Amino acid sequence: MAVSDGRHGLLEKLGDFTADPRVLSITGMGIVAGTGGVAAGWVLLHLIALVTAIAYRGVLPAMGIPPTHLPLWTILVPALGALIIGFMARYGSEKIRGHGIPEALEAIILGGSRMGLKVAILKPISSAISIGTGGPFGAEGPIIMTGGAIGSLFAQLFELTDMERKTLLVAGACAGMTAVFGTPVAAMLLAVELLLFELKPRSILPVAVACITSAIERQYLLSPSPLFPFTGSVIVDPLHGLGWVGLGLVTGLGSALLTVMVYAAEDWFERLPLHWMWWPVIGGVVVGFGGLVDPRALGVGYPNIAQMLAGGFTGVLALRLLVVKSIIWAVALGSGTSGGVLAPLLIIGGGIGAVLAPWLPDAAPGFWAVLGMAAMMGGTMRAPLTATLFAVELTGNHSVLLPVITATMASYAVTVLVMKRSILTEKLARRGHHVTREYSIDLASLIRVQEIMATPVDTLATTITVGEAIDFFLDPAHRHRAYPVVDKDGHLVSLVSRTDILGWIGTKMPRTCLITDALAGAVTATAFPYETISAVVVRMVALEAPRLPVIDAETRKLVGIVSRGDLIKLRWREFEAETVRQSHFLARRERRHKRAEVAEEPLGSL
Repeated sequence: MAVSDGRHGLLEKLGDFTADPRVLSITGMGIVAGTGGVAAGWVLLHLIALVTAIAYRGVLPAMGIPPTHLPLWTILVPALGALIIGFMARYGSEKIRGHGIPEALEAIILGGSRMGLKVAILKPISSAISIGTGGPFGAEGPIIMTGGAIGSLFAQLFELTDMERKTLLVAGACAGMTAVFGTPVAAMLLAVELLLFELKPRSILPVAVACITSAIERQYLLSPSPLFPFTGSVIVDPLHGLGWVGLGLVTGLGSALLTVMVYAAEDWFERLPLHWMWWPVIGGVVVGFGGLVDPRALGVGYPNIAQMLAGGFTGVLALRLLVVKSIIWAVALGSGTSGGVLAPLLIIGGGIGAVLAPWLPDAAPGFWAVLGMAAMMGGTMRAPLTATLFAVELTGNHSVLLPVITATMASYAVTVLVMKRSILTEKLARRGHHVTREYSIDLASLIRVQEIMATPVDTLATTITVGEAIDFFLDPAHRHRAYPVVDKDGHLVSLVSRTDILGWIGTKMPRTCLITDALAGAVTATAFPYETISAVVVRMVALEAPRLPVIDAETRKLVGIVSRGDLIKLRWREFEAETVRQSHFLARRERRHKRAEVAEEPLGSL
């Protein structure tokens, strides 16, 4: 007979964080993931420029100002590029379809953070073809998936846990975003708000190192300055504050409408009697016609963003770009081609700000476009902090922080109330997966065993026999499934359950045998009162123990017992904290009135 003293529980060192020295090695790997993200970003941007030059023969510059009008033959260019992508998706990897972030989320949540070499190679190529042939997409979604694939492939070379592999996948993804936009802090926040599903040292430190590495290396490979500098001043007063909120609310409604448009287009394509390989071609034709209406709507559109921030787009010009970009982007994305969402969101949001600028308080040229860009990104992606810091880093103007976060939070408030899913998670939901974006501290990591354990405990003495134990369990008055066995001093000796009793009956154990002899060799796992519930739950699952006796660490005496039923109390406590509403001041007043009524009652009876 042996009793596990639960000393493995002593290894649980309670503290603010659960980091251990292993985080240092994963953080070091973040440097490699960061370098891979930069390399992927450099390759993708140059591939886009190359494909654009080949596809349009110099008619549509990759990063320059597009012409006012395009030749009629350019209608076919996006369709041809989409046809190539359709073949690549069908015969290469279907995972290259879409804008990349939902696929990265799916790999993190469901795929053990494992991404294949084929995705790392085909995603940037397909995205370069899509964008280079006029697709109205951004490079950030593909680079997030490509950088994530590089981080995942690197992680798969080592013996890592799923969580460690996820960290390196996210590190590579955020490093890629940093390389394209030069926004390391926003990339770190994107990891927290969207990709990591946690905020722990073991995950944020490697991601931070990867983003910092990417930002440093970007200085030499891409650009050392902000991608879209904005030098305008900011006026802070109540009137402008109302304007910030108003633009945010309008942008939030636009964000919801844009999401509906994308998935309405996807639903329409789903109903077509064609294989999905051909859908991007139809989307490409729509993009081609959109290019005839407004060539600025084609491609990544970075020049458009720069012009908006300089105040170059106003009135009809901004409205036309806004409408055309929204339509061709929603249709093309719904068709399942390859491309990102961030740059289009910036252009569409900036267009809303530019269109509404005449009806908003006077501000520096391009100011309202900056707010519209950030608000559209924050509302659509449901990542307001990321969008805020993204706008600050993208423009290099820290004075826009207050108005940007105001507009972004207003947009975020609209979208979370109006829509159950974001444009990023709706695709996963349609595949039958549930994703929650709300993070909170698990009560199981805060509550101690002593707060939920059952006490006092009904016990059996070591002196009883097997026959007496059988009779005891067969008595309907004894409802528990197990009872601790303790000696005369209250020390735990073992735990006897109904399963043991049935085994004794089946094997015809002598009724005169002492219960301690019948339980000889059995090991009883225990818990300590100071342990957290999370540690005890892991032990119960690992040992397949539905209940654990709780003993005092010093005296070894039994002080309680915790079962799976007790664990439900935690969830009930969370439910009460979220749903039970009461005013403590009103409750105190009611109690005072009741006491007064009780005090006056004898007088009234006289």
